[in-house]
Amino acid sequence: MPLGYIIATILALLVGLSLGALGGGGSIITIPLLVYVARIPAENAVGMSLVIVGTTSLLGAILHFRRGNVDLRPSLLFSVTGMAGSFIGSAGTHLLSRKSLLLMFSVIMLSAGLAMWRGSTGLHQATELSVYRSLLAGFAVGLLTGFLGIGGGFLIVPALVLFAGLDPRKAAGTSLAVIAFNSSTGILGQLRFITFDWPLLAGFLAFSLAGMIAGCALAVRLSHYSLRRNFGITIIIVAVFVALGNLLQ
Repeated sequence: MPLGYIIATILALLVGLSLGALGGGGSIITIPLLVYVARIPAENAVGMSLVIVGTTSLLGAILHFRRGNVDLRPSLLFSVTGMAGSFIGSAGTHLLSRKSLLLMFSVIMLSAGLAMWRGSTGLHQATELSVYRSLLAGFAVGLLTGFLGIGGGFLIVPALVLFAGLDPRKAAGTSLAVIAFNSSTGILGQLRFITFDWPLLAGFLAFSLAGMIAGCALAVRLSHYSLRRNFGITIIIVAVFVALGNLLQ
C-alpha cells in the first residue's frame, strides 16, 4: 500500500473525532486528505467522502441517540428534502474541472472554519420548530452534500438551533442523523459516474469510525466551544493550503 494511503488512513481519526464531538466539520478535511495525501482524483474523492462521512455519521447518530441527543422530528424534516437535494447535487460534481472543484471547496472550507472558530455566538434558539424553514434548509444543505461530498454539519447545527429550537448539544447529535440520511442518496448519485478505491475506503473508514467513538466520549468531557474553536483554526489553515495550491498551479 502506498505511503500516502497509510498516512491518509491514520489521519482519518480526525474526521471521526470532529464528527463525534461537534456533529460536523469532519467531512471538510476528508477530501483534502484523499486528494493531497492519498492522491485520489478530486471527483472520485467526493463520492468516497460521502461513504466515509455517511457511515461514520450513522454510527455517531446511534451513539448520540442512546444518550438522548437526537431529536427525530427535525432530523426527518431536514432529511426528507436533504436526500432529494443530495441526489440532485451529485450530478453537478462532474460538470466542473478539478481546479474549479477544489477552489470552490476551499471557499466552503474557509467559511466553515470561520463559522466554527466564531462558535455559536449570536444564535438565538427558536422557541418552536419551523417546518417550512427546516425543509428549505435541509434541501440547501443536501445540494451541498451531493455536490461537494461534505456532510454540512457546520450549517446543519446552527440551522437546528435557529429553526428547530434545539440546544447546541442536541443539535450536534441530530446533525449526524441528517448527514447519514443525506449521504445515502448522494452516494447513489455519485455511483452513476465513478468507481471507488475500496481498499483505501475500507481502511479510511475503519479509522474514522474509531475516531467517532472517541469523539462521542470527548463530547461529554470537554468544552464544546473550545473544541469548535480549535478545529475551526485547523480547517482555516487547510483551506488556505488548498486554495493556494490550486491558484499557483
